[in-house]
Amino acid sequence: QVQLVESGGGLVQAGGSLRLSCAPSWRTFGSNAMAWFRQPPGKERDFVAAISWSGDSTAYADSMKGRFTISRDNAKNTVYLQMNSLKPEDTAVYYCAARWGGPTTRRDDYHYWGQGTQVTVSS
Repeated sequence: QVQLVESGGGLVQAGGSLRLSCAPSWRTFGSNAMAWFRQPPGKERDFVAAISWSGDSTAYADSMKGRFTISRDNAKNTVYLQMNSLKPEDTAVYYCAARWGGPTTRRDDYHYWGQGTQVTVSS
């Protein structure tokens, strides 16, 4: 069964940091572009960051540039999202996604999704 399992969410004060992790259940993880999306309460699921299979290419939503960093360790079969200088408006469910091919910012391009992990930033 194909699965993406996220971890690392939680409650943090504004200005704090969290690191999310995502581990796919399949062995050919190194062939996938990976991404993070987020869905605030009552809103659409939006793009956060994406990374190519090699890690050489990354993309970020404008509001995350300079604060969030996506990375991957193919040897550990894991992709990460380091989130710094968190703001209350970063509160959302964060989803990991995977696709065969290059990284994109479009939600519909991704073939596999995790169940999401809640991130809550208090003011």
